[in-house]
Amino acid sequence: MAQRFGGKFSPDGSTRPEGSAAKPAFHGQRRTKAGGRVNMLFVAPLPLVVVAFFQEPLVMGQYLAAFGILILAAWLTREGILAQEAYEARKIAKRPAIPRKIFASVLTGAGLGLVGIAGHGLVEAAIFAGLGAVLHFLSFGPDPLADKGAEGIDQFQSDRVARAVTEAEKHLKAMSDAVLRAEDRSVERRVERFQTTVRDMFRTIEEDPRDLTASRKYLSVYLMGARDATVKFADLYARTRDTKARDDYTRLLDDLEANFAAQTEKLLTDNRTDLEIEIDVLRDRLAREGVKPDRD
Repeated sequence: MAQRFGGKFSPDGSTRPEGSAAKPAFHGQRRTKAGGRVNMLFVAPLPLVVVAFFQEPLVMGQYLAAFGILILAAWLTREGILAQEAYEARKIAKRPAIPRKIFASVLTGAGLGLVGIAGHGLVEAAIFAGLGAVLHFLSFGPDPLADKGAEGIDQFQSDRVARAVTEAEKHLKAMSDAVLRAEDRSVERRVERFQTTVRDMFRTIEEDPRDLTASRKYLSVYLMGARDATVKFADLYARTRDTKARDDYTRLLDDLEANFAAQTEKLLTDNRTDLEIEIDVLRDRLAREGVKPDRD
């Protein structure tokens, strides 16, 4: 089977030692649903603007108001989908504070109802409003309405983890935004791979909130330093295209990624050790009570 050439000295090369497992940049990610269907929600109301300017002032105002309401509904729909995807990506997550998609369904009905009033009558307006709200709701569904993954976990601890991960995600988002200024696709891919490793740690901590204390400096100090280094590198490289600065920055990411991966592995090892201890304790207790497994 043909294989793509790559290595330390290839254009997308890496100093990662041979034999070490490197997860792809998009490991664990899914294609966003905030795509074609949602974009059409922004396009569909545009004819109302054209129609509005051929009407008398009152009707024109109604059409333009309907256009604004429908655009707001489209924006809320997109934000609601993105919030739901972030919710689904986490094993422990709080429900979105604002049910954006539900509000968008209501606004879609209101906007179409106003179109019915402007161009037809009250009966048509009621039909448009009802159909618009129902079809929007059926197409995009409701927002998550309950917290996820908090069963059997101390609520205080899970809240601490959720806040820490949210703040850490802000640092990753700032890195993604900053590195775009460098206009170097290989560096962007390198940042994405580093972020994949970091999110592996997030998921590990979410599974066992007790790991947060041991990883606090990784989620705050180290990520804040990575964010600041990315900002400075992007500004410098955008002006000078200094290859030495790029190499220094990618080596920094290599070091950081190795440390994050090692800490994640340590957390997983500790969790396995805790599980083994629990199993041994339970077996000893069963043995003392005279219960022995029937092994065939």
